[in-house]
Amino acid sequence: MSALCKLELSQFRNIEHSNLELAPSLNLIHGENGSGKTSLLEAVHVLATGKSFRSSLVDPLIQEGAPEAVIFAENTEHTSFGLKKPRNQKHQLKLGGTTQTNWDEVARAIPTQILDSGSFQLLEGGPKARRRFLDWGVFHVEPQFVESWRRSRKALANRNRLLKSHPLDEPQLEPWNQELVTSAEKMHAARRSYMEQLIPVFQDIHVQLVGQNLSDLTIEYKRGWDEESGLAEALKVNLAQDLKYGSTQLGPHRADIEMRIGKRKAIELLSRGQQKLLVCALKIAQGKLLSAAIGRQCIYLVDDLPAELDRENRERVLTQLLKLDSQLFVTCVDLTALDFIRLEPPKLATFHVERGIIRD
Repeated sequence: MSALCKLELSQFRNIEHSNLELAPSLNLIHGENGSGKTSLLEAVHVLATGKSFRSSLVDPLIQEGAPEAVIFAENTEHTSFGLKKPRNQKHQLKLGGTTQTNWDEVARAIPTQILDSGSFQLLEGGPKARRRFLDWGVFHVEPQFVESWRRSRKALANRNRLLKSHPLDEPQLEPWNQELVTSAEKMHAARRSYMEQLIPVFQDIHVQLVGQNLSDLTIEYKRGWDEESGLAEALKVNLAQDLKYGSTQLGPHRADIEMRIGKRKAIELLSRGQQKLLVCALKIAQGKLLSAAIGRQCIYLVDDLPAELDRENRERVLTQLLKLDSQLFVTCVDLTALDFIRLEPPKLATFHVERGIIRD
């Protein structure tokens, strides 16, 4: 199990200092808007992934006037995680006391998902949000995927640099074409395999959330280049377009997931509530598949679920999340919005947040 049992924050957002003993199942965080509830979830996400789900900027994470923010946690396997983010300096990340050069091992040790208003970009947003969703899952179940992903990024960066040069040096372009093709094929194979496993799990959970089977709802993975040809050939055929835009138009960085009802996009036909349940089903399915694949539960950060779903639907969503045996962090303004939950300590912990001060 990946549950955190201790979480200590110092000078993170509006939280001066807090030392929390966490429950392995459900942690309810309540308080007025702006009190710091979401900051607690954000700290867990930053520790687990290196990124905030609220902002791409680092400085706002550090309390105003403070030189640095510190996040420390320990899981039920007695592994420690520490992150120090100084202002205008490189971060310091440690796993079990050992300095880490990237987030790979930490992310694998505490796989973390966020369910908040931004999660619905899976339907509303562009392909980037859906690729991020897809690659999170593949990263956790296919250890070699991240190496192919990094190689493709490097190949793309160098290929795009050459495409912007005048005149084009085609002999220099060819090695990067080959590197992109090799890494892209490996990424495609891993992504396709993952989606083949995910879709039936999603369908089962979606039926349980909505109470019916939408037989004409389909989810299809698109690899980012013509399904009928190889990427090597596609790059040659599309070279004029790449030169026109100064960037590579086809490849794994253009992959997408299409969700349709019949021939129309799902977002065009589903109500707002139905859209939310579809996204929740996708996220829950990822946690269930991760647990089946690697024997480790996902941590879920659920931000203000009562504002996103009506009572009946949030009860269904939380019931499905609790079935995963995952650790949940759930924020709300008023605890009565979640009074259908029936858990007792030590399974349940409740925290009240007021002006950055957290009390249990």
